[in-house]
Parts: sequence; C-alpha cells; structure tokens
Amino acid sequence: MRVATLITRLEGGAGVLALRGAQALDPGAFQVTIIAGSGNRLLDQAAAAGLEVVVEPTLRMPIDPRNDLRALRALDALLRRGRFDVAHTHTAKAGTLGRIAASRASVPRIVHTYHGFPFHEFQSRCRRSAYVAIERRLGRLTDVALCVGTGVAVEAVRRGLIAPERVRTIGVAVDSPPGAELRVRAPEAREKARRALGLPADVAVVGAVGRLTYQKAPEDFLAALRRLSRPDVIGVWVGGGELAARVGRLADMPPAARVVLAGERADVLDILPAFDVFALPSRYEGLPTAVVEAMLCGIPVVATAVNAVSDVVVPGETGLLVPPRRPDLLADAVRYLLDRPAVGARMADAARARLGDRFGEQALRDALMAAYVLLRRDGSASTSADACSSGPGAINNVVAPTSTMPTMGICAIRCPYRKKPKALALRTRPTTSASSSAGSRRSSPGARCTRPPHCWPAASWSCCTG
Repeated sequence: MRVATLITRLEGGAGVLALRGAQALDPGAFQVTIIAGSGNRLLDQAAAAGLEVVVEPTLRMPIDPRNDLRALRALDALLRRGRFDVAHTHTAKAGTLGRIAASRASVPRIVHTYHGFPFHEFQSRCRRSAYVAIERRLGRLTDVALCVGTGVAVEAVRRGLIAPERVRTIGVAVDSPPGAELRVRAPEAREKARRALGLPADVAVVGAVGRLTYQKAPEDFLAALRRLSRPDVIGVWVGGGELAARVGRLADMPPAARVVLAGERADVLDILPAFDVFALPSRYEGLPTAVVEAMLCGIPVVATAVNAVSDVVVPGETGLLVPPRRPDLLADAVRYLLDRPAVGARMADAARARLGDRFGEQALRDALMAAYVLLRRDGSASTSADACSSGPGAINNVVAPTSTMPTMGICAIRCPYRKKPKALALRTRPTTSASSSAGSRRSSPGARCTRPPHCWPAASWSCCTG
C-alpha cells in the first residue's frame, strides 16, 4: 500500500509523531512517502530510515492565497504521479491543501491527524469562526480523523468538524527503549545531563521542551521564573523557533531571569533528567510529546489546562495544571513542587504508572493500520483502492469500520467553471453512514454532493443515490 504523509514542517511534536508513525509501519506492506514543506533534523532521519522524502517549498505556514494555490497544484501533481492509496495529512496548512489535493487526485482514502486545532480562544471570534467553518468543510473530505488525545477528539466532535463515527483517538509515540525510565532516574544520569547543559549540580532546574512559538507561550515561562524570585533556580528551555531572538531579548531585560536557551537538540531524553520540575505554559495544545517524555523520565510536571493535556496530567495525582496565560499561578505551582520534592516524586511515580504502554510504537502502528485499511466482510484486509478498482460487483464485499452502504448514481452539481449544473455519471465508491451525519443528502439526483465542488474534479465525485 502506498501512503503519502503530508506535513507543513517536519519538526516539533507533530513532526516527531508523523515520522515515528511512518517508521512504525511494516515496510513490506506499506511504502511511505513523506511530503513536507520544510523541516529540521527529522528530514535527515526520515531519509536515513529509508523513507522517500519530498520537500515541496511552496507548502508554507503563512496564509498567502497566491502561494497556497501553487502549493495546491504541486501537491495535486505529486499525489497523481504517486498513485497513492492513502493520503495522511498533519497540521493545519498541510491538512487543508493536502486533503483538497488528495480529493482532486482521487486518492481512495484520506486520513487527517489533529495534533491540535488552528483555532483557539486567543483569536478573534471572526477568525475562530472562519477556521471552524473551514475545518467542517474539510471534514467532508476526510475518511478518518486521528485525534491526538481525548480532549482533542472531544473538541472535534463538539465542534462538528467531522462525523463522530470517523473520529479515532490516538496518543503520541515516545521513543523510549526498554529500561530507559530506570536509567534516566539514576544519579549519574542527572549529573551527565547537567554537564551536557552546562548547569551546576547545586541548583534547582525548571525546564521546558518545545518550539519557541506563540503557541508555547515562552514569555510566560520567563515571567514565572521572575515571579519565583529564587536565586537558586535556573530555567532551561530546549527548542528553537521563530521567537528565539525575541525570547533571548526578553530574558536579558531587567530583572534578568537565570535562564538557558538550549536551542534544538536531538538528545532530549538524555537531558531531561537535569530538570527538577518540567513546566510547559502553552496557550493551546494537543497532547504534547514533551510532557509524556518528562513523565517517563520521572520529572514532576506543571502544565496548562488545555485540550488533551489532562489525558496525562491529572491535577494533584500525576502533576499540576494551571490556566493558560497565568504565569503567577504557574510560578506558584512550580514553587509548590520545588519545596515539596516528596510530593513531586509521588506524582512522577503515579504519572509513569498511568502511562503504561499506551504511548509505544505498537499502539501507534495498530491505530494507523486501522485508519488506512478497510475490512472485508470476511474479516480480511483490503485497501479502499481495491474497492474502487474491482468493479461494481466487488464493492459489496468491502465494509468500512462503521456501517456502509454502496452507492452509485448521478448527481447534479454546480461546476465552478460552468454556469449551469451538469448531471454526471459517478464512479462506484463506498460511502459510510457517517457521510449522512456530516450533512450529505442522498434522496434524489438533484441533491448536493458530500464533497465540495471546488475540491474534486468532476470525474471523481462520489455521492448520492440516483
């Protein structure tokens, strides 16, 4: 099965999950191509792992209609040439352009991973509403939505972004070899990690791991350190990003905070033992990989109560939660754990026990295979490409994970390049009852299709019963 993994930037937590997912699949059964607009060391890791890597520079984060149109055309061409069975998109921009391009290229199965959402409470109501409306439209193109964390899945359902039957909840995949959690708790691991960061052994260290972006709110991290007013505390932020220079200037402003900006590092699991408390002040999140890694390393965690963070940080049991944009409360929570190391150790032990094996490679592999593969009525696996290529008689033998009904008919649509509706014969394609709950109408040849007209070429529409 040929799988195209599309992501705007192969970096950060989303990039790590996308890459680990591609590596988790059996190379004998899945041929994965990673298509990214840019990336960091993860691009090299993907190539070293034997994955095909395509960098499409027009796929960029900023909204630029002219450039985005070029990116859409480029992705459309890439997906057509690759004859992929599955298009799996990650992040907002690649999720938007990638799903539209996959629909236009007639990719049989479209999967999207919600690591979080492009809308959040810190946007204007107008912008937030626009983003929600776009995601709902894109939900009609999506066969399965993989939500990283229960909180993300609940929000997707609550907002009506996609039919509930198509929503699946997954976790992050942490690359932790057997016994690693015991090694990182050893005193020598702490000493080695502090030497690697250039930190003295006799100070308390409050650390964070994440990209220096608006989402992660690094300025709140600095503000919390200042509010601690403790000369024996050093802050460490591991990660780079577009706000690196600005955060550096903020750190130097009086009153100067004792903080080390460690930049991008490939040895995160090795340096986490240097921390006494892990603190992540994000404005919004999905389920941060860094929080799970800190818990596996036995570091007590303070994080903001956003999205799926509460999946792993249970207040008072496995860590502490504070509201976003409240550096005063973040400082109080960090102080509480620094002053009570026994409480922090108890929470860290509970967190590690709660994680279990939910965030391993096997769990991610199983989730991806279930999203990529349809099931035949006899229980054997089949790609959705099989359903589309085997002819009308074969389609009745293929079922989606939810209830299905094969449909074939005609539909009057309004082509964006024509002034009058045109009746089109449709190719056979399985459609799920989830499509109906997403807002499709199947009652007559005049009903609107479930796929927006601007997203699919006329010859590839799948929709209503005629």
